[in-house]
Amino acid sequence: MFSGVSGSVYRSNGGADSWVGRKKNRGVTVSASEEQSSNSDLPKRRKIVEHVCLLKSKKDLSDEEEKVMLDYLYTTQYQMRGIVAISLGRIGNQNPEKYSYAFYLRFQRKEDLVKFYQHPFYLGVLKDHVSPYCHELLNVDYESEVEDDILPIFRKGEEFNFGVEFVLLISFINNASDHAEDALVSLEGLLMGFPSLIVQSTQGMNFDPSSKEYTHGVVIRFRSFDAFEIFIGSSEYKDWVVRSCSKDPMRISTGILAHFLLLLTSMCRSLCRNMLKRCLRRL
Repeated sequence: MFSGVSGSVYRSNGGADSWVGRKKNRGVTVSASEEQSSNSDLPKRRKIVEHVCLLKSKKDLSDEEEKVMLDYLYTTQYQMRGIVAISLGRIGNQNPEKYSYAFYLRFQRKEDLVKFYQHPFYLGVLKDHVSPYCHELLNVDYESEVEDDILPIFRKGEEFNFGVEFVLLISFINNASDHAEDALVSLEGLLMGFPSLIVQSTQGMNFDPSSKEYTHGVVIRFRSFDAFEIFIGSSEYKDWVVRSCSKDPMRISTGILAHFLLLLTSMCRSLCRNMLKRCLRRL
C-alpha cells in the first residue's frame, strides 16, 4: 500500500526503552534481536536503492489496457542490469491525488537507477505504453539497507509470494532534520513490534529531484491484506501518527495511501513467459 507520515518511539520487541538511546541511522532497517546482540553477532547489511513510481491514469483503463501497461513495466527487469526486485499493481483505495497505479523497483546501486531512467527500453515503455493512459507520474528514490542474504535482497522465498505493499511518502518542512531522524527511528521501533505481520521494511531520504515535495520514503511489505489492516488499526500505529503530527514541522500526505495485492504481478509473470516463448520461436 501507499501513504505519507512520521513518528516517535513506542513499541518494539524489546520494549520502547531499548530505542531511546539508539543511534539515529537514516535509511537503515534493523530488528530487535539485532539490537540486543553484540556487534560481532549482527547480521551483515547490504545497501540497496528503492524506487517508487505512482501513476495517475487519464481514465478507467479496460482490463486489457491495464494488463498490457503493467506487463511492459514488469518486463523492464529483463532488459537491463541492476534490478533485483519488482512489484506493481493497481492502487486499491480512493485518494485525493487520484493516483491509480504503483510501480516499485529495487536496485543494487544508485548507478543502476541512473541507467534505468535513461534506458531506451524504459523510455519506450513510458512513451508507448504508459503515456497513452497516464498523464502524471511521481517518482521517489532512496537508499536503505537489508540483511545481506539472497532472499531478503531479492525479495524471494515463500514470504514474498503473497502480500501487500504499503508505501509512506513523508514531507518534513522547515529543515526539520532532527525531527525527521527521530520520526524514522520511531517507525523502526514500531515496525519491530509486529514481526508476525511484516515481511520486510525499508526507509530513507528521497534523493529524486523531480519530487522534492516528499523528503522521505518508506516501503513495508505485509504478509497479507489482513495483516495490513491489523497494523493500520492498531493503537500503536495510530498513536505514532498522532504524536508525529503534533510535532511541527511536518506535512502528512494522508491522500497517498494505497494498497495493491500482488495478483497483478503473477499475471504479468505469466504474460512475460508467453512473450519469451514467442521470441524464442522467432529465433
